Formats: sequence, structure tokens, C-alpha cells
Amino acid sequence: MGTAAVADGGHTLSDHVRLANDRFKDVAVAVSEGYTPIPCAGGADGGAMGVHYVNASLIGDSVDIERPQAIMYEPKTDGKMELIAVEYIASKGPASLEGQLFNFTNAPNRYGPGPFYELHVWAWRSNPHGTFADMNPTVSCDQAPAK
Repeated sequence: MGTAAVADGGHTLSDHVRLANDRFKDVAVAVSEGYTPIPCAGGADGGAMGVHYVNASLIGDSVDIERPQAIMYEPKTDGKMELIAVEYIASKGPASLEGQLFNFTNAPNRYGPGPFYELHVWAWRSNPHGTFADMNPTVSCDQAPAK
């Protein structure tokens, strides 16, 4: 599960992520910074991660809080995309951000690349499964554009 650990002065990692990435509330900003969408990722047991806008050029050995490798949006009925979370991805590990360890994803995996380390941060949408869980039962792909 996981909760947002207090990083400093009472601010959590999710607070820091939100402050560093609020510009992505407008999906056009993500596109202008080189992020491209991949299909909405739903869970077999319900819930979803949403539509990931990924900037593959940022995937490497380290991460920068202000430049997540993926930005996650929930598609809405009016066609707009609501910012819900970001995902940090590192090719080497063990990886961490402000002391929060990343999850290891082995290969083969549904995403295609070799093994990697990832950390979802649900900074704009509460996740009953935890701030750093992969799937969020309050997120849906129901309104996602057809693949």
C-alpha cells in the first residue's frame, strides 16, 4: 500500500510532486514538453492507472521530481483529461525519490521494455490503495478514446 511519507517541514512527497508538476494540469503543456499518450491502463480487478503521457527520452538511470517520465490523466465525459498522478521510471536501481523506494517491474512485462523501477505518485487523486500503489479503484478508463 504505502502512504506519503513526510519529506521535510511537514510536507509529503506527494506535496512536493504536486508543487513541481502542477503545470501538467493542462495536457497541452505535457504535449509541448514531449510527452505522448499511450492507451488507458485498466486493472483486471477494477480501477485503473489512466492514460499515461510518456516522455521516453527521460527514462534513464536517475529521476528529477520536476520531470516525471509519465504523467497520468483520467479521460472525462467531455473529452478533457484530468491530471491524477505521475510516474517516475528508472532503468537502474534500487531507485528512490526523497527516500521512497520504487517498485521493481521485471521483464517480460506488458509495457515492452526490459526490467525497470517505477513509482506512481497519486498527488492529485486520492488512492484508497495508497499514495504509491499502481492501480487506483477510483479511476476509470470508461471515457478513454477508442484504441
